[in-house]
Amino acid sequence: MRIGIDARFFGSIGKGLGRYTQKLIENLEKVDNVNQYFIFLKKENFDEYQPKNPNFQKVLADFRWYTFAEQIKFPKLIKKHNLDLMHFPHFNVPIMYNRKFIVTIHDLILVHFPTTKSSTLAPMFYWLKFLAYKFVINSAINRAQKIIAVSNFTKKDILKTYPKINADKITVTYESAEDFCLLTPHNKYDEILARYGMIKPYITYVGNAYPHKNLERLILSFKEIRKAEKNLNLILVGKEDYFYRRLKDFVAKQKIEGVIFTDYIPDHELDTIFRSSSAFIWPTLYEGFGLPPLEAMSKGIPVISSDQECMKEILSDSVYYFDGKNSADIASSVIKVLNDDQLRGVLVKKGYERVAHYSWKKMAQKTLEVYQNASK
Repeated sequence: MRIGIDARFFGSIGKGLGRYTQKLIENLEKVDNVNQYFIFLKKENFDEYQPKNPNFQKVLADFRWYTFAEQIKFPKLIKKHNLDLMHFPHFNVPIMYNRKFIVTIHDLILVHFPTTKSSTLAPMFYWLKFLAYKFVINSAINRAQKIIAVSNFTKKDILKTYPKINADKITVTYESAEDFCLLTPHNKYDEILARYGMIKPYITYVGNAYPHKNLERLILSFKEIRKAEKNLNLILVGKEDYFYRRLKDFVAKQKIEGVIFTDYIPDHELDTIFRSSSAFIWPTLYEGFGLPPLEAMSKGIPVISSDQECMKEILSDSVYYFDGKNSADIASSVIKVLNDDQLRGVLVKKGYERVAHYSWKKMAQKTLEVYQNASK
């Protein structure tokens, strides 16, 4: 087969979606020496991907996401390569593309959280864009030969939101914890922490600052946590953007001390940030999978998470749960984990065991099976 993958999100420019796309391609290279792959990349990440399998070929597709160029020019470029199947790892499938494709749906956040607070646009333009997103998502889900969901929670959400879709059309392929290695000697830890203005002890959050991540409530909870843990800091790791700048303003207005914003941190240094942390906190109100808690577990860090349905599926009994809508419960949960050494030991042990359930290689193998079924 001639298979195309839309990898314009590949690597760091695509955040969590970029990691999924990168790990999918890297592991397909390891498990498939039969099919021929065409990897469509933007100019920004074209050099970031270097094929290690001769069956994988790069193609420049420098079209911005969610634009008319993506909708009109990208399909023409794809069709030139005479593909048997195209994989779009995100819902933004060009409406003009009318050949066989599969789509990965990570979540339906855009459908369930229609709020102007999650956008930098003026309200009128936001709602127009929201309707366009809904149309594109609906089109992708209905026209795809097969759908990949990253969790059973997402699969159920798709079936509930789009009741005409047959359950057999959807395959669940779990993601995995990042496999970056500990590259930094222990005697360099303090140097890295100092570079980002971090002071131990601290708890860590890694991810974006979109409204459904619930960071404002976490910060208000942290104000109460500091009354019991006076020297504790809260580290928020994520590339600075409009949402993080707005969160900084929120912290300043609330006059909350001990909150440290780091901006983007590369993987090999993020490893040090995790390992030096007293705990990892994940206050999300909605998630399709949630990679950072697994990554924290893989470094031997106890995880404290909201009890959102998807997180219970992915993390099972390996974390300490709280009600994400209850500030007092968030605060008491953090204090409990920080001060109960026996509980911390149990969480670390169960965390290692839980991480072992997931594998990027298994994800790639299962995706390959979806390709084979979709091409029939």
